[in-house]
Amino acid sequence: MFNKVDLSVSSYDTAWVAMVPSPNSQDPFFPECVNWLLCNQLHDGSWGHPNFHPLLRKDALLSTLACILALKQWSVGEELINNGLRFIESNISSATDEVQQSPLGFDIIFPSLIQSAMNLDINLPLEESTLASIFHMRDFELQRGNGSNSEGWRAFLAYISEGNAELQDWQTVMKYQRKNGSLFNSPSTTAAAFTHTKNADCLQYLRRLLNKFGNAVPTIYPLDKYARLSMVSSLESLGIDRHFREEIRSVIDETYRLWLQGDEEIFSDAATCAMAFRLLRVNGYDISADPLVKFSEDCFFNSYGGYLKDVSAALELFRASEIIIHPDESILEKQNYWTSHFLKEELSNMLIQPHRPNKHIALEVDHALKSPYHANLGRLSTKRAIKHYNTDGTRILKSSYSSLNIGHEDFLELAVEDYNICQSIHRKEFNHLERWVVEHRLDKLKFARQKQAYCYLSAAADLFPPQLSDARMSWAKNAFLTTVVDDFFDIDGSEEELINLIQLVEKWDLDASVDCCSKHVEIIFSALRDTISEIGVKAFNLQGRNVTTDVIKTWLDCLNSMLKEAEWSRNKSVPTMDEYMANAGTSFALGPIVLPALYFVGPKLSEEVVGNSELQYLFTLMSTCGRLLNDVQSFKRELAEGKLNAVSLATIHGGGTVSEEDAINDIKKVITSETRELLRVVLLEKGSAVPRACKDLFWNLNKVMHLFYWKDDGYVGNEMMKAVNEVIGELIVLQ
Repeated sequence: MFNKVDLSVSSYDTAWVAMVPSPNSQDPFFPECVNWLLCNQLHDGSWGHPNFHPLLRKDALLSTLACILALKQWSVGEELINNGLRFIESNISSATDEVQQSPLGFDIIFPSLIQSAMNLDINLPLEESTLASIFHMRDFELQRGNGSNSEGWRAFLAYISEGNAELQDWQTVMKYQRKNGSLFNSPSTTAAAFTHTKNADCLQYLRRLLNKFGNAVPTIYPLDKYARLSMVSSLESLGIDRHFREEIRSVIDETYRLWLQGDEEIFSDAATCAMAFRLLRVNGYDISADPLVKFSEDCFFNSYGGYLKDVSAALELFRASEIIIHPDESILEKQNYWTSHFLKEELSNMLIQPHRPNKHIALEVDHALKSPYHANLGRLSTKRAIKHYNTDGTRILKSSYSSLNIGHEDFLELAVEDYNICQSIHRKEFNHLERWVVEHRLDKLKFARQKQAYCYLSAAADLFPPQLSDARMSWAKNAFLTTVVDDFFDIDGSEEELINLIQLVEKWDLDASVDCCSKHVEIIFSALRDTISEIGVKAFNLQGRNVTTDVIKTWLDCLNSMLKEAEWSRNKSVPTMDEYMANAGTSFALGPIVLPALYFVGPKLSEEVVGNSELQYLFTLMSTCGRLLNDVQSFKRELAEGKLNAVSLATIHGGGTVSEEDAINDIKKVITSETRELLRVVLLEKGSAVPRACKDLFWNLNKVMHLFYWKDDGYVGNEMMKAVNEVIGELIVLQ
């Protein structure tokens, strides 16, 4: 499927190619297309997709009438023509049924074909009232479009040139011709253009199509780049891309080569260009966003896709706009602004149209708007993608079409099986985590939040492949321990106990039952020592060197920074913002979660890599975002508890000129800036010393922080239990 793009042929477009006359005789230029029409009428008298969707009767009507006209033009297939006319008579009520989905341009093209049939003395079995309704439909559409007088309307009229050929200014239409000879990659438009202009490049395009597809043509060609990129996007969203790394890399590398060449198939189509941009960036190619300028708001609505309010293209542009990695990418910021507003408006329209045959696009739009890229956790996103996956690959332009490369059922079946296999492993690991808590008596610490589920969710949501079990368990156990220690420093521990705990970790090899000053300290230190030692042994087997000292140091840095915050709180000290932020990233306790897990995701990490400034920079960016996200949501609660954070400090040091709202807005700007910079460093390949698999951990934890803290303090309440159930509890069953 990566090597061959499957694309259905179109009776409608084939009919238009069949109608092209030979310039030197009264015969068809492409008799093979006429023969195809003669051999491919369906049993009900129609032409088009067999077993078409009941809401695609307009598509069948349009295709059937075009085929009738083609056969009548060459005086063949009289019986087939009569069968087709009976089909039209039986289904003509669908032509004015607003519930039916319309092919693009139907309201103009179908009345035009009826007029052509009348001119050819074809006896259409239609009542006067029906004809009046159909022609009123055309007049209304023309009046509406002419009233807009937009470039998008003019492009749309050119796209449906075959539907108003006699009134068309073909010199103007030919301005839309592409390098491949086509107009809009549409065989029907191109066939009509060749009939009226005898343009040699149009002819070459049509001949290439028939050489490729035989005796019929599709409704759009080429579609190869879009189809392959759609496959990659589907595999990634369904969580099974890791099984196709070589194939995906081949597609991405080829796309990059074509991107640098300015390939027309990529750059002439909004959806293809946006998808190529997004997939190239997230796969490590530092490409410019400049080519997306041609799909700015004005340019988009000056295209026929914009006139038709192409939601799928706008959705791809929105997704691309989220991958901002440079501070001056106003192109993407503007694109994000207008596409999000447009999609919200269109979503509200789609929600009041329950009979649309493709409801999946509405679900995709809703998810994209509610789950920004920087807060989109893998397993949650995958589960939604599986639930919303559309195995009916039928799409509609001027006629319906399908491609096996888009919406293939095999993708869905593999995704469900893979998800359930991973989930069964996750469930066993979570049960182990709960036993571990009890075995280490951590459940006896009544002051401590018991957040086993949240801790495991944060690990498994993105580190989901079976082979990453050690990484997940290291992450989850350390996350639970940081929660316990944080509560100990904030709520329960005396100054003596806090200092005692730090000294125990510093000395390490001693008798906990003797040297601990309290039962709580003994429980916490024993759990810390056992867990760190276990991680050290497992990491040694993978890394071939002792990393226990590194893990101990990470914990000591965290404990000492927590002690400093406890001293500020106890002494009612007010640190400067710089002092607070220098300490806050470490005290937020993400280090013990993410840094030990680096040893379990695959690459061997030398001491030089672990000590590299790039890795420290990744940690600083991630921790800053996490701390500030938490501070925005928790400042009122913490202020009531006598604790200061970034919001309250900003108002204090603002000297009465900075309100809470001002402080929060300023902090959110910092979060946005730091998140973009983190994404840039994660995606950067050239000159990077840290393996991508390791860098992804920092981005994963940043996404967890956004999920927990973007709207409220999700870690304190129980709102996230729904997400836990989705990842650990609910199996997916194909209906």
